[in-house]
Amino acid sequence: MGRPTKMEKLGIVDSLRNAYQGKKVFLTGHTGFKGAWMLLFLRELGAEVTGYSLAPKHGNDLFHLIDGSTYCNHIEGDIRNRKRLADAIEAADPDFVFHLAAQALVLDSYDIPVETYDTNVMGTIHTVDAMRSLNGKPRFGIIITTDKVYENQERIEPYAENERLGGFDPYSNSKACAELATQSYRDSFFNPAKFDSHQTSIATARSGNVIGGGDWSANRIIPDLVRALQNGEELVMRNPSAIRPWQHVLDPIYAYLLLGTRMQENPIRFADAFNFGPRPSDELTVQQLVEIAIDRWGSGTYNTPELANQPHEAKLLKLAIEKAKEQLGWEPQFTAAEAIAETIDWYATYKGNPYQTTLNQIQNYLTRLG
Repeated sequence: MGRPTKMEKLGIVDSLRNAYQGKKVFLTGHTGFKGAWMLLFLRELGAEVTGYSLAPKHGNDLFHLIDGSTYCNHIEGDIRNRKRLADAIEAADPDFVFHLAAQALVLDSYDIPVETYDTNVMGTIHTVDAMRSLNGKPRFGIIITTDKVYENQERIEPYAENERLGGFDPYSNSKACAELATQSYRDSFFNPAKFDSHQTSIATARSGNVIGGGDWSANRIIPDLVRALQNGEELVMRNPSAIRPWQHVLDPIYAYLLLGTRMQENPIRFADAFNFGPRPSDELTVQQLVEIAIDRWGSGTYNTPELANQPHEAKLLKLAIEKAKEQLGWEPQFTAAEAIAETIDWYATYKGNPYQTTLNQIQNYLTRLG
């Protein structure tokens, strides 16, 4: 038995608070669905957040609903604007950089492939490159990609972090390219073996299909379902038999924050890539997810018509999470069924007070962590 880590001494929640309380965090994509949850989680831990992102697309986006600009230094900017992003990062002088900004939809990437690559590849390069000019204290960068970075063979076995990257569609492939670019910067400029000289540790995080309250994106199953339920309409499912690594948004956010905490404790060891997904046995098809969600809502119908000439989407994708479990001490807190219930409960109750509804779920999650 080795010495207990700081996290083992303090406990998970106290360790997270200890890592982020009073720390400066630069968060890209903070106006997005996952970014808004991340913003509130960081604020709950006591971090000082600078957010850099495009303006929210819709008036009912979670960022608007929770009045997110009051909880951070809110900067509206495009990560493709290299100078504006670099100036913002330099001014923020962050301890942590969490890069979530992306063009995040598979179907949209078929319509705007060049913008998708420009945003997801060059936006990532602009972010990690801007960290090269920071000095004077340790810095930790967590680049968020996706489960879809792997060259998917539609196999039963889950994909581990050391497997071949690829991606069929422009979104998936652009995220694989972002992984490769980050690896190059890590090798070339932020080599872990030379951490004492550059003081910068960079990791990547690959998470699965995230669900949760406040997502209103088009062509995502939960937002599509909620819109149908609210309007008394029938949901049309594109890929009812597809299996995805469903997880509640708080599970990967906890993973990102835990990874940052571990990097702070050991910046050399944890400058690496990590998968974050559900437990291997916890798999649901799209149709099963919809049926559980409708049951939780209390009403609703769906159909599964044959849709011709649909763009390619993966039918089967699983992530291996042993590395995160063994090295970080992370594991998902929700089963897929619990994640669906938590999500549907948010949509059923948020209108009274969206901020409090979201914060309550974060606080309950922290209680679950113990």
